[in-house]
Amino acid sequence: MTTSTPDRARTRFPGISSRAYEHPADRSALVALRSLSGFDVVLRRLSGLFNERALRLMFLGGTVRVGEQQFHHLNDMVRDACYILDLPEVPEVYVRQDPTPNAMALGADHPFIVINTGLLDLLDDEELRFVVGHEVGHILSGHAVYQTMMQILIQLGTRLAWLPLGNIAISAIIIGLKEWFRKAELSSDRAGLLAGQDLDAAKRTMMKLAGGVRLREMSSEAFLAQAREYDAAGDVRDGLLKFLNLLPQSHPYAVIRFAEIDRWAVDGEYERIMAGDYVRRDDDGSASFTDEMRNAANSYKESWERSSDPFIGKVRDVAEGAASAAGGLFDRISRRDNGPTNGSAG
Repeated sequence: MTTSTPDRARTRFPGISSRAYEHPADRSALVALRSLSGFDVVLRRLSGLFNERALRLMFLGGTVRVGEQQFHHLNDMVRDACYILDLPEVPEVYVRQDPTPNAMALGADHPFIVINTGLLDLLDDEELRFVVGHEVGHILSGHAVYQTMMQILIQLGTRLAWLPLGNIAISAIIIGLKEWFRKAELSSDRAGLLAGQDLDAAKRTMMKLAGGVRLREMSSEAFLAQAREYDAAGDVRDGLLKFLNLLPQSHPYAVIRFAEIDRWAVDGEYERIMAGDYVRRDDDGSASFTDEMRNAANSYKESWERSSDPFIGKVRDVAEGAASAAGGLFDRISRRDNGPTNGSAG
């Protein structure tokens, strides 16, 4: 259980709901899944296909488990992040020998974190603290459960590769899930900032993921300008190419993550949570799927309006029309669920 205190005076967020920091598109999907009757049963049956016990034993036998006597500083970071974000159960953490700078949260009943040595070699302590908070955010949001589901579907798609139609159907679902998880990564970046409470460290992490350890040869201002250039680059054809390049990716590009975490901090959401104004876990049961879908649609709309991408400009009107139609549909559903209003037929 979480009983330790942070190594320095960081703000703690008792009872914080993951909805406080989740990207609207991620939050709406999570609220929808949590509200589906019987979904937990289906998910657990699917999880049975993905042997979590075998996976945990694989890491127990082939990696280093973090604890008081192994990677002690990393153990403290995980406990601190759980203390700050009020995650009751501190997850197990494993360090895996792999030069790829990556980390992930896996599992359903008791999610655990895997951190590659490539990240330990790349990041300083404050940057690593941001990554640890990012992974704890995945667990608090329940992303680890749904990521496990995506792994199941990927395996299933591989097995059905000889059936063209079956594989196409699974591939379409995976593409949709990856778009969701790209937004989930933005959510967890926010959790990482809340845990580490060091915006510069979060930004340095993105720069190192893109360009390695030579920070003296990089500039945060130039990197942010690069993100803006990427957003506005080229013509409609380039915008389409960017869209196609992103489809197979599980994470947004580093420049996009840099710009997103900078915007989230500058726009005031971060400071509001730091001041104690945030959604509590006790209120999660009253979360409205309809409201969250509207929030997601508004978030995409605001993103399109900020974007200078010519391709986005061409499709904006169509997308906004679809969002308006969806809003009307949600209004009708909401009225139906709430019963007839004054002046309506019974």
